[in-house]
Amino acid sequence: MHSDSLGRRWLDSLGIYLHPRVRVMLFLGFSSGLPLLLVFGTLSVWLREAGISRSTIGFVSWVALAYAFKWVWSPLVDKLPLPFLTRKLGRRRAWLLFAQIAVIAGLLGMAFSNPGENLAGLVWFAVLVAFASATQDIAIDAFRIESAESKQQAALAAAYMVGYRLAMILASAGVLWIAAWVQPADVKYDLHAWSVAYLTMAVAMLVGLATTLVVAEPRPVLQENEVEEAGVRRIHRLSGLPDWLRTVLDWLWRAVISPFADFIRRYRWQAVLLLALIASYRISDIVLGVIANVFYIDLGFTKTQIADVTKIFGIIMTLLGAVFGGVLVTRFGVMRILFLGALLAAGTNLLFSLLAQTGPQIGMLMLVVAADNLSAGLATAAFVAYLSGLTNVSYSATQYALFSSVMLLFPKFIGGFSGVMVENLDYAGFFMLTAAMGLPVLILVALAWRYVPVNGEGADD
Repeated sequence: MHSDSLGRRWLDSLGIYLHPRVRVMLFLGFSSGLPLLLVFGTLSVWLREAGISRSTIGFVSWVALAYAFKWVWSPLVDKLPLPFLTRKLGRRRAWLLFAQIAVIAGLLGMAFSNPGENLAGLVWFAVLVAFASATQDIAIDAFRIESAESKQQAALAAAYMVGYRLAMILASAGVLWIAAWVQPADVKYDLHAWSVAYLTMAVAMLVGLATTLVVAEPRPVLQENEVEEAGVRRIHRLSGLPDWLRTVLDWLWRAVISPFADFIRRYRWQAVLLLALIASYRISDIVLGVIANVFYIDLGFTKTQIADVTKIFGIIMTLLGAVFGGVLVTRFGVMRILFLGALLAAGTNLLFSLLAQTGPQIGMLMLVVAADNLSAGLATAAFVAYLSGLTNVSYSATQYALFSSVMLLFPKFIGGFSGVMVENLDYAGFFMLTAAMGLPVLILVALAWRYVPVNGEGADD
């Protein structure tokens, strides 16, 4: 009888993936994941085939920096209405549709460009795609946060990750396959083949556009805006200001300053704890990831083995971990799984140390990659749910963009020293060090669990 009840509870937890909003995130995740490689890795292959120099291709890759700075214009997505679209669709769907149309326009422009004759024209269209795609990501994150409560966010994040990864496969291997299929067998480079491939990707973006048009706008219960209203009152009490300046200051306060001030007001000293946790939660994974492919090569694995195990098999394990993480968060709550994810992320790094000592054994590589990617998927699903619970839905786009930027900044900086660490510690010692980096994270999660409950979920739950 007890086992039947337990089984029903697990089935109920799995049922979260049947929720309409979760299915929507699968398609929006696809729309979000498609453009990135089309202005980054896949574009590099096209440019190299077209005879563009490696140094120039390296400079062109800076186009993708748009994704790292999306927090700069996220206040516009939060507060600026778009003529006609916002009134008809709502603030999230309006920005989604605007961004998706811009991505499609940029991809069409790239498809009809010739890098051999007008590289600058192609690059400008790529810039349009990158900025529009980053804007779409901002709007999708806000849409997701406002669509469901904190406990459901892990499932939404898992569905988003599945769609995102599938789109990345299409935008990389899929584009190369299409170009190879169209290109004549006796020709080394064919512009028409790449045009067809990029036109196909523009058509594939209609998946996200159609989803935006048919889905309902989220209607979140807006939280209090004491900081915003207090600041506005102070601005309007200032004497001697011309009306246009008062209007500008009013908008800047509401859109740019209030989201950050609101976060500090709500959490006060605990904001320091939260920012420390956000900045360090992924440190074990990210620092290890910088040097992982170099490690595989140095250990003696072939490029084919690395691609098959770490890319294809690894992506599958990441998606399974994300789906499982969504179920666990629904079943046990965000904080328990956030702690479990941090523990697994650090612990699985010790397996890399073991792999460094066993040598290039494919079975061991699969075991290590499976454990590492399953834990990474689980941890990411829980972490996205946690970050979503920290945001004020009045500033969903701005605050989540800030959190996601903080999440990567410190680990990426430390990761830049990973090569120096390996040279001084060897691989086994380096992986043990990355595992140790996760220990402070466990302490921070425990403190946040105790002092900063999310949606009422505290340490005594």
